[in-house]
Amino acid sequence: MAVFDRFRAIVGQVLRVDETPHRLALAFAVGVFVGFSPLIGFHTLLALGAAWMFRLNRLVTISGAFVNNPWSMIPLYTFSTWIGTIMFGTELKVADVDWHSLTLGTLVNDLENLVMPFIVGSTAVGFLAAVLSYVIIKRAAED
Repeated sequence: MAVFDRFRAIVGQVLRVDETPHRLALAFAVGVFVGFSPLIGFHTLLALGAAWMFRLNRLVTISGAFVNNPWSMIPLYTFSTWIGTIMFGTELKVADVDWHSLTLGTLVNDLENLVMPFIVGSTAVGFLAAVLSYVIIKRAAED
């Protein structure tokens, strides 16, 4: 348990806010869910909107949304799309892209079979990540 106690101390120092452990964990979990949203490029705005709507701490909610960032985006969304294909019972098959005549229209057409698995998979993985992050942050924030 020494590792968890140290993690709890670090989280407590970094996220020192006047919130209950439940509200702190809820704000972070909502941010994590938003961070997995398929609406790429709008995570910060969505996190701020969710924090305002649910009266959550904006800093903590945005911190949760930044779990999915430019360095982690490709592996997380690839995993989420793979989960989506499993949920749909389809095969993860990426079409060959003609890079010399690439347009937005041809890209959308080439990747059409991955759109719904991407949306459903990222939502499902985001929900599970939010639940897990809630449990971890709440436990770490409790004294």
